Amino acid sequence: MTCISKSFYALACALLITFSSHGQERARDYGFTFGVMSPGEWNAITDVDGVMVGHQTLVKGDSVRTGVTAVLPHGGNIFQEKVPGAVYVGNGFGKLAGTTQVEELGNIETPIVLTNTLSVAAGIEGVIDYTLAHPENAHVRSVNAVVGETNDGYLNDIRGRHVRPSDVVAAIQSAQSGNVEEGNVGAGTGTICFGFKGGIGTASRKLPAEMGGYTVGVLVQTNFGGVLQIDGLPVGKELGQYAFKNQLESADGSCMIVVATDAPVHARNLKRIAKRAIMGLAKTGGIASNGSGDYVVAFSTAEGLRVPYDSNGEERLSMEVVNNDYMSGLFLATIEATEEAIINSLFAAENMKGSQGHEVNALPIEKVLEMKK
Repeated sequence: MTCISKSFYALACALLITFSSHGQERARDYGFTFGVMSPGEWNAITDVDGVMVGHQTLVKGDSVRTGVTAVLPHGGNIFQEKVPGAVYVGNGFGKLAGTTQVEELGNIETPIVLTNTLSVAAGIEGVIDYTLAHPENAHVRSVNAVVGETNDGYLNDIRGRHVRPSDVVAAIQSAQSGNVEEGNVGAGTGTICFGFKGGIGTASRKLPAEMGGYTVGVLVQTNFGGVLQIDGLPVGKELGQYAFKNQLESADGSCMIVVATDAPVHARNLKRIAKRAIMGLAKTGGIASNGSGDYVVAFSTAEGLRVPYDSNGEERLSMEVVNNDYMSGLFLATIEATEEAIINSLFAAENMKGSQGHEVNALPIEKVLEMKK
């Protein structure tokens, strides 16, 4: 790189930092790219038509640093119009509610809610409250709430169980399409990733027309460890911040990954898509350690695949789905979007001080940019 190009690069980075309207920019704004596919308009899970995201952030006093993030497959009554879904477990040290019914029936009937480890019960209650409040669900007596978690107990007074069912309902009701807030928000408020401040991150990929033109979107809640890599840069190694070296946190932790697509894919191939999300996690340096709960929830928004609550006497469902031979593009899109979503969670996060005076610093972006030159 010439002196002139170096100077221009430094100036561009400075301008990005100075004129950002919402704190730190995303990784792509600094010139990082992840893979070969193009992102959607928002580079977010909401690029999948109909998908909405809502947060409820709880920051109180010097010890409450937690929250709720909700992902809605569509804006209608999800219980009445269930979507095809699947779950994949990368490492099962966690508490993901609702998995057995999703595995058995191959569909999801509620918003997908993320929170902290000891608030899964509150998450379930909130999802039930939200579902039963719909007039069309007046006679419903069973709700399979899908609620995932990571443990934010280093920065958050997790034993206080500060998340209430009303917070869950608020997160769901605040859900919207378009831009998705990242970093220290919702379920990512008190999380830690690779020893830096983690949080919520999202990204998307748009397949070219010749591969179906489908969209894949990913949202993550990052709270895990390993040896951080950003777009191939050995960041964790260069900064001396990685599992088994920096004892602020070990490699243990968790990562919740939600994958959405508008491709007409049924449960079996959604599970195959979900598996590839773990490959995206691995590309960032995550190792799915013994104490890590790494889960993927995947769903399709394709209207032709929705499963009605009331079969109305219809014995058979007629569905057109993507052939196995045409799944590879969706796999690659999932890997790339997952990798970028995780890195976006780090770029958006900010320094935080929380419970018992614990402090976690954000990723030192300036130092990362120095490695990129």
